Amino acid sequence: MARYLGPKCKLSRREMVDLEHKNSLRSIESKCKFDKIPGQKQTRPGRKSDYYFQLREKQKVKRMYCLLEKQFHNYYKEAQRRKGATGLNLLWLLESRLDNVIYRMGLASTRNEARQLVSHKAIRVNSKVVNIPSYEVRPGDTIDLSDKAKSQERISLALEIAKKNREDIPWIHMNAEDKQGVFSSLPQRDNLSQTINENLIVELYSK
Repeated sequence: MARYLGPKCKLSRREMVDLEHKNSLRSIESKCKFDKIPGQKQTRPGRKSDYYFQLREKQKVKRMYCLLEKQFHNYYKEAQRRKGATGLNLLWLLESRLDNVIYRMGLASTRNEARQLVSHKAIRVNSKVVNIPSYEVRPGDTIDLSDKAKSQERISLALEIAKKNREDIPWIHMNAEDKQGVFSSLPQRDNLSQTINENLIVELYSK
């Protein structure tokens, strides 16, 4: 499966926001130089167009969930097809990806690490091994680890980091001791990142 293999800090600096590509042991500011955009010369700032802000928002969200352009566009088309607000549908689809749910549960310190766990058959959904990172988790699904994966030190470390540095995820009921959780419902918009403006993405793709 195609994925970005370049510097992670470079992406966060380009979007001027923490894309959560690094574990949260230290602040993103201590790892990445946020004083300027990578590769950008120091010039006088000009007026930015609506298209600029729409494109940057799409790039930010796409990179936050570690997706390539075609994957992200396919999610947008599926969000359009479903009933309801396209922007919120898009966020729900992204949040329902199995690799993202594993990250939200705290079983991995980054979404890329969560994707690796899924690909290595370390994750079970409703007691069945699932090795597809894009698998859509449904409300009521139970997610846990394979017997072999439960003893992995990196998972225990990720849980410790999540406990110290991450906010509770109200739509996932997590039992850290047993290393399992239930995806109880789709998240409310207020519980998702307020740095995301999904309407700008809808405007971009509606052109």
